[in-house]
Amino acid sequence: DIDWNVTYRMGRPFVKRYREERELAMVLAIDISASSDFGSVQKTKRQFAAEIAATLAISAARSSDKVALLLFSDQVELFLPPRKGRRHILRLIREMLHFEPKRRGTNIPAALAFLNRVLHRRSIIFLLTDFLHSFGPALSQDGVRRDTVQEIGLTNARHDLVCVHLHDPRESTLPAAGLLTIEDAETGELLEVDSSRGAVRDRFAATNAERLAELDRALRRAGVDTLRFSTAEDFAQTLQAFFETRRGRRRG
Repeated sequence: DIDWNVTYRMGRPFVKRYREERELAMVLAIDISASSDFGSVQKTKRQFAAEIAATLAISAARSSDKVALLLFSDQVELFLPPRKGRRHILRLIREMLHFEPKRRGTNIPAALAFLNRVLHRRSIIFLLTDFLHSFGPALSQDGVRRDTVQEIGLTNARHDLVCVHLHDPRESTLPAAGLLTIEDAETGELLEVDSSRGAVRDRFAATNAERLAELDRALRRAGVDTLRFSTAEDFAQTLQAFFETRRGRRRG
């Protein structure tokens, strides 16, 4: 824009140039509850989450963006505020892999409510979790019962929230291995099943397919972008395609 006051005083044109502030904070919110320690292939879901999150953090650092880390179970376990620098990124990766949580459960609404309190500027939040929990209201640390889908929608309205669903193939299919004792990692509840029976395996697969369909419907209602990654597959191409789609959508 022409600065008319300075132009008039100096007798020659002066122009103001505006540079858009593009610096954006990235927040990596990672579920480190007990279920994240499960892995039926070469890595656990927590190791897989760290791999994806490290890729995102390094990419943000190359763009000179700040990166924050939130590790949560059914409470906030660790929060490192947004910062830049190689040492900061290396610390984030170390905490992703080696931090020992105090609790075993999962409370996504409490984690998101915490971020909504401490983040004062709009940020892009990647929520990495296996979504193996109830979508009903959960009790937060401030004693308020919060609904998961509502909290996801609220967070997405304040920030740019991307849900990254981490899925192990064994969560959808049961092997024909005879009598099995299945344990809920977060509650310790045990269940015995006869996996040699085809009807049992079919019911197990159908129940999990229904769970995934319900999850997809809930996240669509919340209006958030969602990625689903299997621990048995490579995530790089899918992640790259996701960002290319988002860039195209913004240009459009």
